[in-house]
Amino acid sequence: MNNKCLLVGAGLMGIEYSKVLDKLNIDFEIVCRTEESAVKFLEATGKKPFTGGLEKYPLERLNEMRWAIVAVNVSGLYPASRYLLENGVKNLMVEKPGALYLEEIISLKQVAATEGANLFIAYNRRFFESVRRAMEIIIKDGGVTSLFFEFTEWAHKIEPLIKEGDEKARWFLSNSSHIADLAFFLGGVPEEINCFTSGQLSWHPAASVYSGSGRTERGALFSYFADWDAPGRWSVEVLTRNNRLILRPVEELIVQKKGTILYEKTELDNHFDQAFKPGLYRMTRAFLEGDYDELCNINDQERAFHYYMKMANYSPDEG
Repeated sequence: MNNKCLLVGAGLMGIEYSKVLDKLNIDFEIVCRTEESAVKFLEATGKKPFTGGLEKYPLERLNEMRWAIVAVNVSGLYPASRYLLENGVKNLMVEKPGALYLEEIISLKQVAATEGANLFIAYNRRFFESVRRAMEIIIKDGGVTSLFFEFTEWAHKIEPLIKEGDEKARWFLSNSSHIADLAFFLGGVPEEINCFTSGQLSWHPAASVYSGSGRTERGALFSYFADWDAPGRWSVEVLTRNNRLILRPVEELIVQKKGTILYEKTELDNHFDQAFKPGLYRMTRAFLEGDYDELCNINDQERAFHYYMKMANYSPDEG
């Protein structure tokens, strides 16, 4: 097998992955559905994608691929990922959330296990330089004692967006799961969780206001909040014995030391986060080099989906 990668999707995320793969000197091909997407991708990158979708992409070329990355729209993630797994791809990274329904995540997990494949969900915020530095402090201080996060979305910006399928109706999974994943990556996954919701939006009938709390498997107490019909932003605050670590915005790290009221912005060596979409370079490099410890694997995502559904007030069969 050659050290080649198939990039599925020629939209904005596909273009960002292309930049990273070029920098890493990876030989790769791109496949997309439409000529329109292919032309835009060619103009942005100088590379011409194969058009017509995965079903028309030659299997003999697919069998040459050591890796594949799926960067299509959210509603297309599951069918594309399943197709690749069933046709021999052994190392696959797919954009978050991997699928919009728990039964689809379980299906991907089962197919990956049957085919002996590695399957990961691309949560790039785990790989921000700000997060890496925060994790260093957490480890030095002996772990997280408590944490809080907010995943407020700007409803007035989202409502006019044209999205396929149930992407907007399940926006917590499509987008907000970025911040929930990051919070639990830093503080540990929930062992206990209590969730409350209220309200609704025309494009998101499940809820618009969220609050909850619980305990992680590492013993840290956590709480969260979001109000999608009011001002707000994404943020994570993590507390240790010695420091309060504030990621607001997530690309920056603010530290309050024990015994002080000062908030100090940490100087970061974030060259890769400035040269590429933040987190994408380190995440993609980890995937390609087989350094999987900090990646979200499909087993992690199946477990997460159970509490994501509670947090978002989604029913399993809700469309």
